[in-house]
Amino acid sequence: MNRDKQIAKLGDAHKVWDTVIIGGGATGLGCAVDAALRGYSVALFEKHDFAKCTSSRSTKLVHGGVRYLQKGDLLLVWEALRERGRMKANAPHLVRDQPFVISNYSQWDNLLYFAGLTFYDLLSLGYGYGRSRYITPGKVARYLPASVTRGLKGGIVYHDGQFDDARMAVNLAQTCIENGGCAINYTEVVQILHDTHGKVAGVKVRDLESGKCHLVHARSVINAAGCFDDDIMKMDTPDHSPMVVPSQGVHLMLDMKFLKSNFAMMIPKTSDGRVLFAVPWHGKVIVGTTDTPREKALSEPVALDREIDFILSTAGRYMDPAPTRSDILSVFAGQRPLAAPDDKGKKTKEISRSHKIIVSDNHLVTITGGKWTSYRLMAEDTVTTLSRLGILPHAKCRTRHFRIHGWVAHPDLSDRLHIYGSDAEEIRRLEIQHLEHRHRLSERYHYTEAQVVWAVHHEMARTVEDVLARRIRLLFLDAREAVKVAPRVAEIMAREQQRDSKWQDEQVEAFTALAANYCIGEH
Repeated sequence: MNRDKQIAKLGDAHKVWDTVIIGGGATGLGCAVDAALRGYSVALFEKHDFAKCTSSRSTKLVHGGVRYLQKGDLLLVWEALRERGRMKANAPHLVRDQPFVISNYSQWDNLLYFAGLTFYDLLSLGYGYGRSRYITPGKVARYLPASVTRGLKGGIVYHDGQFDDARMAVNLAQTCIENGGCAINYTEVVQILHDTHGKVAGVKVRDLESGKCHLVHARSVINAAGCFDDDIMKMDTPDHSPMVVPSQGVHLMLDMKFLKSNFAMMIPKTSDGRVLFAVPWHGKVIVGTTDTPREKALSEPVALDREIDFILSTAGRYMDPAPTRSDILSVFAGQRPLAAPDDKGKKTKEISRSHKIIVSDNHLVTITGGKWTSYRLMAEDTVTTLSRLGILPHAKCRTRHFRIHGWVAHPDLSDRLHIYGSDAEEIRRLEIQHLEHRHRLSERYHYTEAQVVWAVHHEMARTVEDVLARRIRLLFLDAREAVKVAPRVAEIMAREQQRDSKWQDEQVEAFTALAANYCIGEH
């Protein structure tokens, strides 16, 4: 995945692409893969890095949505459960079974959650990860050694999926390119082009590295900019009224001593009406999330003190020992794009997470809402809309059973490189052929210099942030340790990209400033 080669594809000013996609998050990348596999010519542009915003900041779950089941949204749950099964089949190196325990402190809750989760299993028939079952208080204490046991009446084990969101995004970009598509990060769409009839006819895009602008003509344009959908819609229709409500979700990263288990904890009742998860991930524990309405979408949102306090206080009622602010290794915030309801008084947790497709009078197709689990279905619906409108010829969707880049039949999840799937052997070869590439970036973590080299040459990593936040995930796991290794990462990247010392210094300075938002007490 070479960025220069992708930029070169824009050199033919007379080419008319079948579709241009704006946004390199889960939905946009899903659309790009879908369109490429149907045989359409597709170009995707992402203003930042792939999955920079919402799509790298999830709870890392592939799930049907237990709480949507509580609300009676059966169709949404049924669809998501099927997509959950497809994600695991299509990317087994990234998606795996994650057993959860719900600790119950009344017999009524045991009955209620067992009945509900048994129905959850039935809805997933043929796509399930494992059966739900009741467990005794003693087993709850064994499965979740760090949980509060006073007053415990039992628990329910159920199964959902867990994955690495940013790694999935990188693999989708690779899949798009391998199947004839074009996907480029750090390219900003600055204008929607229209034909003589006023219909969308492409985009004007600026390469943020070179500053050069390109006119990219296309038969269709898909707006998958997430929280920034409204900005793109205004380019098409200047009097467009905002329709996206940003909702902020915050997660805390803790040491495994606060879980001591491969089972995840699900807390079904919190003071704000949401569920709270504590999930093992890359040797740490993610705890979250919140649901806070925000007035303006940000590419780098910052956790609010009240959100951090809410998670700590809620988790502290179920975890022994209770975590404190000093225990937080990293805190990250993301903003979800929710389509505004007719009743503007609704709280964001009450707004449906189902996706919506909006077609403007000028045929700009906007996809909004949804979640990672349903990314493939969202893409299928969006690309199919282009043929239903008569913009593109009909072509069958091929993504339901298509293996994304990195697919391996039986990944060894204990292997430190398992998230690379079929690429893992190439990284090991780098470590064997170049002894210096075996060196670890940190004494505390097993990331090697070879992974940085690989990210630069094969995963379109352009900055230190790209590597430490979305290629090897250290910023999310341990923000302070990420700051410590940033100078070495900058040095390796500079060597591989022929950058000078000034670039190195600027990268370290920028990353250090960014990482301050992930460190408690260093805002």
